[in-house]
Amino acid sequence: MSQFRLAVLLGMTVALGPLALDAYLPAFPDIAADLGVGLGDIGLTLSAYVGALGLAQLVGGPLSDRYGRQLILLGGLLVFGCAAFMVSRAASLDEMLFWRVVQGIGGAFCAVSVPAIVRDTTNGQDAARLFGLIGLIMFIAPAAAPSIGALLLAVGEWPAVFLMLTGYAVFLGFVLKLVMFHRLPVHKPVTTPLSTLVTNYALVLSHRTTMRFVGIQVLCFSAMLVFITHASFIYQEWFGLSKGHFSGLFAANVGMMAVLNLLNRRLLLSYPSTMLLRIGVLVQFAAMLALVATAWLGAPYWVVAGCIIVGVGCMGAIIPNNMANALEYFPHLGGTASALLGATQFTFAGIISALSATYAGDALLPIVLTMAICSLGAVTLALGAPRAVAREVEAG
Repeated sequence: MSQFRLAVLLGMTVALGPLALDAYLPAFPDIAADLGVGLGDIGLTLSAYVGALGLAQLVGGPLSDRYGRQLILLGGLLVFGCAAFMVSRAASLDEMLFWRVVQGIGGAFCAVSVPAIVRDTTNGQDAARLFGLIGLIMFIAPAAAPSIGALLLAVGEWPAVFLMLTGYAVFLGFVLKLVMFHRLPVHKPVTTPLSTLVTNYALVLSHRTTMRFVGIQVLCFSAMLVFITHASFIYQEWFGLSKGHFSGLFAANVGMMAVLNLLNRRLLLSYPSTMLLRIGVLVQFAAMLALVATAWLGAPYWVVAGCIIVGVGCMGAIIPNNMANALEYFPHLGGTASALLGATQFTFAGIISALSATYAGDALLPIVLTMAICSLGAVTLALGAPRAVAREVEAG
């Protein structure tokens, strides 16, 4: 299978995450009114999904190594689609939270399979370029998701968003089964004792260079997820913008991701991914510092939005470089390494976003300060990344 066709199919799979996170953001006020709860409580449904998405990858990754990518990925799509349908029928916040957790479990089995498939087929700089191409294709989902949600709200009510997710999961399952899996290299299942499902995690956890990249991923993603959790509040309540205006500004974040992703793919032909990763993290931190300053000074929405667009947009360069390096050292345990990366990323980010939703209150400054603190931690780890990789190369 050509790299472009594989990237399209895997990009469509990765798009499940942004669709499940972003498509219902414009509906937050409607869902809150329908369920009789506050807007911040609806933010917990996002955190519940992300938390389950993270923890369940710890199970899905080793199962993918043992039983194959196809079974775990298609099974995840089935669980995701059924849970999305049940969310559409939720009559209370508790019921919605429960089914969002189940939906997150299905999404986790899908999410953990994609990096593992990439690692099965390529490595090194080529893996970074493939991750970049996947990211470029899947950027369509987060760019379009709020607009899709707003459109569905214009013609119906909020359950239509989750019915759309059910339909997408069914469609994607058929496409992957018919087009992708029979053309992939045969994955050699892990046949070691079941106890190694745990001990393999110890191998990854003890690898200091890998854990450096895991930490960078956790902190950068946390900064972005805090914004996503509060995006509706920032734009629709704090600045009083319309659903359409909100969708446009949200799409601008993804547009910036795509631009920096394309630039990163070109630069990878001449520069190592670790150097580009460090630059991306530093630029993101600079944008976060500017964001804190603008919030402190009470700047107009377009200034705040500009800082957010640059900061979130840097993820287009950070993620592909970081993932390629994080998975580089475990070619035969791609599912396990991918699971640990995804689990820590989504679990810690979900906790941080939930805490921000609980304690930030109705103010902009605590939200952007949380984002800046996460970015500062990523900078601390990214500064030493090129040297850490060089030591691995010297060690052989």
